Amino acid sequence: MAWRQLLLVACFSAAVLLCMLQEGTGASVGTGQGAGQEAQEGVGQKIFMQESDASNFLKKRGKRSPKSRDEVNVENRQKLRADELRREYHEEQRNEFENFVEEQNDEQEERNREAIEQWRQWHYDGLYPSYLYNRHHI
Repeated sequence: MAWRQLLLVACFSAAVLLCMLQEGTGASVGTGQGAGQEAQEGVGQKIFMQESDASNFLKKRGKRSPKSRDEVNVENRQKLRADELRREYHEEQRNEFENFVEEQNDEQEERNREAIEQWRQWHYDGLYPSYLYNRHHI
C-alpha cells in the first residue's frame, strides 16, 4: 500500500514539474496564449526576448560551414592588430638594444682613448711629434 502512495506522489510531482517547465519555456520564447499571459506581456517584454531572437540566440555556426563576411573581416582585423602590436614591440626592443650597444661602444672607445692618452703622456720624450722613431737611443 505504501509503495502505491509513493508512486502516486512521484507521478503527481512529475506532472506538476512538467507543467511548470512548459509554462516557463512558453514565456521565455514569447509563444504563450491566453488572457493571463497577455496581462503579463509588458513584464515579459522587459525580461524575455522575442521568439525570433530566442531561437537564433544559441545557434552556432557549424565547424565546417563557411564563415560570414563579417566574421572573416573581424578575424582579419584582429590578426592585423596583433601583427602591428608585435611589430611595434620588436621595433622597440631592437631600438633599445641598438642604443645599449651604441653606449657600450662609446664607453669602450672612451676607455681606449684615455688609455692611449695616458700612454702618450707617460712615454713623451719632449720632442714633437713624439713618435718612437724620434727617440734618441744611447
